[in-house]
Amino acid sequence: MMDSSKNKESSKSGGQDSSSETTEEDKPELCPGFKDADAFVKYGLGAVLSATKASAGLPQAGDEFDFYRSFPGFQEFCESQGDKLLLCMSQIMQHHGCRSHLRDRSKLTGLEERFDLVVDSNDVILERVGMLLDEADGVNRSQQPVMPAGFQPPKIVVSSWNRKGLGRSSETFKLLHAKNVARPQLKFKEKVDNSNTPFIPKIFIKPNAIKPLPSYFSNKQIRKERPEDLDVPTALADFIHQQRTQEHVDDMFAHPYQYEIDHLTTTDSLLTKPEPQMYKELAETKLTYIDTLEELVTLNEKLCQQHEFAVDLEHHSYRSFLGITCLMQISTREEDFIIDTLELRSEMYILNESFTDPAIVKVFHGADSDIEWLQRDFGLYIVNLFDTHQASRALNLARHSLDHLLKLYCNVDADKRYQLADWRIRPLPEEMVQYARSDTHYLLYIYDRMRAQLLDFNHGQPGLLQSVWNKSKDISLKKYVKPIYTEDSYLEVQRKQKKSYNTQQLTAFRLLFAWRDKLARQEDESTGYVLPTHMMNKISEELPKEPQGIIACCNPVPPLVRQQVNELHLLVQQAREMPLLKAEIVAQKNKGLTPVKKPEVTLFGPHDTSRVSESDIPQFLSHEMPVKQGILFSEETRIEIDVDKLSSLMAKPKITVFEEVLTKKAEDSLSGSQMKARRIIEAFENPFRMYLPLDVHVNKNAKFDPNSKIFEISKRWKLQSIEQQQKELEAKKKAKEEARKVTEERKKAKKSYQESLQDVATVRQKAAESGKAVGKKRDRVPSEVGESTPKPTKKSKPPQTEAASAHAFTPFDYSQSQLKVFSSGAKSKDDTQFDPYRQGHDSKKKFGKGPKSNPGAGNRSMSYQPAKSNRGFRHNWPKR
Repeated sequence: MMDSSKNKESSKSGGQDSSSETTEEDKPELCPGFKDADAFVKYGLGAVLSATKASAGLPQAGDEFDFYRSFPGFQEFCESQGDKLLLCMSQIMQHHGCRSHLRDRSKLTGLEERFDLVVDSNDVILERVGMLLDEADGVNRSQQPVMPAGFQPPKIVVSSWNRKGLGRSSETFKLLHAKNVARPQLKFKEKVDNSNTPFIPKIFIKPNAIKPLPSYFSNKQIRKERPEDLDVPTALADFIHQQRTQEHVDDMFAHPYQYEIDHLTTTDSLLTKPEPQMYKELAETKLTYIDTLEELVTLNEKLCQQHEFAVDLEHHSYRSFLGITCLMQISTREEDFIIDTLELRSEMYILNESFTDPAIVKVFHGADSDIEWLQRDFGLYIVNLFDTHQASRALNLARHSLDHLLKLYCNVDADKRYQLADWRIRPLPEEMVQYARSDTHYLLYIYDRMRAQLLDFNHGQPGLLQSVWNKSKDISLKKYVKPIYTEDSYLEVQRKQKKSYNTQQLTAFRLLFAWRDKLARQEDESTGYVLPTHMMNKISEELPKEPQGIIACCNPVPPLVRQQVNELHLLVQQAREMPLLKAEIVAQKNKGLTPVKKPEVTLFGPHDTSRVSESDIPQFLSHEMPVKQGILFSEETRIEIDVDKLSSLMAKPKITVFEEVLTKKAEDSLSGSQMKARRIIEAFENPFRMYLPLDVHVNKNAKFDPNSKIFEISKRWKLQSIEQQQKELEAKKKAKEEARKVTEERKKAKKSYQESLQDVATVRQKAAESGKAVGKKRDRVPSEVGESTPKPTKKSKPPQTEAASAHAFTPFDYSQSQLKVFSSGAKSKDDTQFDPYRQGHDSKKKFGKGPKSNPGAGNRSMSYQPAKSNRGFRHNWPKR
């Protein structure tokens, strides 16, 4: 039974094994030759292990590798294997979507570029591996986190122009930026002038001129065959030539159309209420894209036949030092035009014929920058301008932006997604074309509506509308000013940061600012692209000691900073060598037409001349005020002024209260009219007389006239002075009485002190009394019951007067004294003189057994006896 059961179980197990083998054979292979992922991983690990061992067995870098490399066979084998490895790596990188051009590299930088490609590919592959492992573990990175009920995530707003409205769709705003746009500056016929010189207008033809164009601009022969044109830009050559010859200096920097704009009069039709002409829809309006010279000429002919047209510009300033005008939009009542100004940059001057026509109104919105860009890039000028931004300010609208005007007057929601787009992109996307077109398509209708509203706002009077025309005229007179670098240019930028720097940090900021400006001009890049200001502040504050520290201060690192990091490191080291002090930024000097020498007068106010004589204050006339001309470089030319030759506007007054009193001879020589004038002067009473000091001259008649104010004031001053004198006398009397009392008290105290000294016995009297009391024994008087025995007092003496004590004094008889005390021999036993040495050794025996010492011996001399001193031994010192 047991055997049969075992056979059945074995048969069952055999059947299961056979079935499992059949199922495994039916499964498809993961890879050719590999059944599953485990087999593939095992084989891959073995291959990697064998490759690692083989690489370890290769000749080591150094002499061993160089030795084997000298054999042609080994060299050919290495090259063939290297090509195979590079091919394998490129295939793997292509499979993962990475850059894989490993073989097409230059010999100089090929190794570094291949290494960078391998590193980037490893990052991509490892990131994908991590994502796949997370998905295998059940982690989904793209899944949104679970939020509690009622939680609303905060809305992220980058800036005001892309804030989403309630009625808009849920589309995201994108900033179009092209990374590989070819620089349009390379195609310009006239190279961009970034030199550190003032801007010279580019105009050479002046249509619609009332005052002809100066010969400097019209005559091109002036610019030819000059030594300045050899190695310098054209504008710099013009500047050097004009400064050398001193010709046409005023014409170089003047506004070419200033005379025409100043003499422009606004017609009555422009000051009356218009009938707004409705705009066409965008779909119904024809759009023309202009990028050839023939089309530009045709556009100019169309514009000359219009009464008004709208203009707008699109600008790019990030990848250019001065900036580039990339696009121009022009709209008439019937048609829209878009001009590619990058292609037609040198031919845009043709539009001056229509732009400077005083009979045609040019409508802009916020034309402050547009006027300067037109002058800088194309040499275009605007005559008869209307700025809707100025009209919006005159109407006190809530906002003055163009999108607000479009919403207010046209009920159009402006799409500002492409406001900061890179307008150098060619060809332009359709979205950017529609955005550029909408800026001018509705502007003429807004112009009509705002003119009518300005008249209604001012009750039909044209004053408010005329003010808008005048402000627009002032804007059209603006001249483009080129940024000029000076030694103090960095101060203005540093003040805006509102940070206090020491001398090292300020020096670093100045050097970095100069380096940034120089490199930006050379490379034709903006200063923000070369080195942003916040990064420049960070480097100036930290002052890194190593180049890596400069890289760490920049995030992201600008390309030019990475290239020039060694030069920046030298500048920072130069700043660190400065002495470390607290820096105080001096106010920036005002340059230009400013007075050179100012009078140094310490006055409390503009009319306070009480502390300075009139002759010490130099006065300047408006037509004779010394000025210094605008300078190009940092060196200033000093103008010496002779103050003595300056004229003055001061004149002595004809009638004054402070004139000196005339003498009698002078009075007799006066005529009748002069005497009459003198009486009038004497009758004049100064209302400020009460505030004047006493030594000021006062009219005699008014001084003694009881009815005059001066008499009353002087009388009041006299009464006050008398009262003050009485108070001072009383105070002096009190002080004298107090001093007398103090002296009397001192005398009394001195007298009482002298009287108290009379009863005191002198030293001699005390010595005589003590001499008589020596050797006498006092008799003890039996005391009564209950009375204590009185102690004998040494100083008790009968009171004596000073005279009696003088007669009773007897000198001491030295013949009865014991002279043995002064002998050099041994002392007697009965001697009771104090001996400090004996006291230290015999004190216990004496006070223990001997009799008490005589209290009277304390009055004797305390001189030491001449005996042998044992102070050299420490144990002989007396105890304390």
